[in-house]
Amino acid sequence: METKQNLLVLLGPTAVGKTPISIDIAKKLNGEIISADSMQIYKYMDIGTAKVTTEEMDNIPHYMLDIVYPDEEFTVADFKKESENYIKDINKRGNLPIIAGGTGLYLNSIVYELKFTKVASNEDLRQKYNNLAKTHGNQYIHDILSTIDPISSERINPNDRKRIIRAIEIFYETGKPMSYYNKDFRKETNKYNLAMIGLTMDRAKLYSRINERVDIMINDGLIQEVNMLMDMGYNKKLVSMQGIGYKEIASYLEKEIELDEAIEMLKRNTRKYAKRQLTWFRRDNRIKWIDVNQFDSTNAISEYIIDYITKVYKK
Repeated sequence: METKQNLLVLLGPTAVGKTPISIDIAKKLNGEIISADSMQIYKYMDIGTAKVTTEEMDNIPHYMLDIVYPDEEFTVADFKKESENYIKDINKRGNLPIIAGGTGLYLNSIVYELKFTKVASNEDLRQKYNNLAKTHGNQYIHDILSTIDPISSERINPNDRKRIIRAIEIFYETGKPMSYYNKDFRKETNKYNLAMIGLTMDRAKLYSRINERVDIMINDGLIQEVNMLMDMGYNKKLVSMQGIGYKEIASYLEKEIELDEAIEMLKRNTRKYAKRQLTWFRRDNRIKWIDVNQFDSTNAISEYIIDYITKVYKK
């Protein structure tokens, strides 16, 4: 019987403080960090994604950052495959893999037995639906998907043209909706000695931190970052540019809204996202929740987590 691999998952809403805590734990346990953030995979998108800096990394290896260009496709299946390879390699070296992030579907791809269909691509069909989207808009093909696979249509953003077309393609190539292949969506994996830690804090304090972080992003050059991306030809219809922080500032730069309005929208959308993240994570009863406000330092939080996971790995 194959020995189970150790794995620590550190999750929580945006702005709760996952980055410094994950790095502190990694320093104390010979850890290596795998980012589970669907925006931090993109090159050039640093400020708006709150991407960890080289200085903050403090020589701790980080993976799944800056791996694709903003106009390239990267799927949950890609994340799962690459991350599982890292988990295996890190364990082989006798170190602890730490998955840290807040993208629910990325995390679920590791801690649940999600099945990703191997259906081959159909270029003619892809071209057909790409043309329909160009002519009528992404919402048009999203509506088509909702008639043949309502479950997948709920999970896929109406602006995510590539995933919409892939879901339609799977239906026409196999006769079954993509959701059929993910029907064991919440079957827990048994591959790892798994410790799942959820960071949380008082809602009002979290929202205050989010508002403050947005102000810091603006001061650090978020407007210039978005402007640079648009100058490079990355238009706001891209999935990457629909990310929170990018779509609001892009609308300001295209003179659709005023800057004050863009910043307020960005704060509001981030707060709503944090609320959705918490709702998503609360479904998993394997998560050990920690209120970071109950501790007086990052060190105290990481020591508490280390004590908890040591017991998990001894079982």
